[in-house]
Amino acid sequence: MGRNLYKEVLDISGEDAKICIACGRCTAVCPFADIMEFKPHQLVHMVKMNDIRALETDSIWHCASCFACFQRCPRQINVASIIEALRLLNLRIRKDAVELRGLKELKILPTIALVGSGRKYTG
Repeated sequence: MGRNLYKEVLDISGEDAKICIACGRCTAVCPFADIMEFKPHQLVHMVKMNDIRALETDSIWHCASCFACFQRCPRQINVASIIEALRLLNLRIRKDAVELRGLKELKILPTIALVGSGRKYTG
C-alpha cells in the first residue's frame, strides 16, 4: 500500500484538498506563481491525487504564506496551509539531512547557517 499524501496533508493542515474545484484563482493572485514549477492549484490537485511529486518540487518553498490564495478561494481552502504541510512532510523525509561532522568548511560557513541546518536537518 502506497503513501496517502491526501490524508497526511489533511491531518497536518486541516484543509480538505478534495473540495477544490480547480478554478485557478489561487494561482492568479499568487505573487510567486511565475517562478513555480507547479502552481498553487496544481499542488492542491497533486495532493488530491496522492502525487508524491508535490513533496519533491521546489515550488513548495516559493510560497510566501501571504494568504492571498485563501482570500480569493471560492471554497475557502487555505492553500498556504496545504503547502506548509507539504513542507513539513518534505522535511520529515530528511532527504537533505546534513552530517555536520563531515563538513570540511566549518570555519568558513556562516554560523547562523550551521545553526539553522543543525536544527532542521540533523537528528
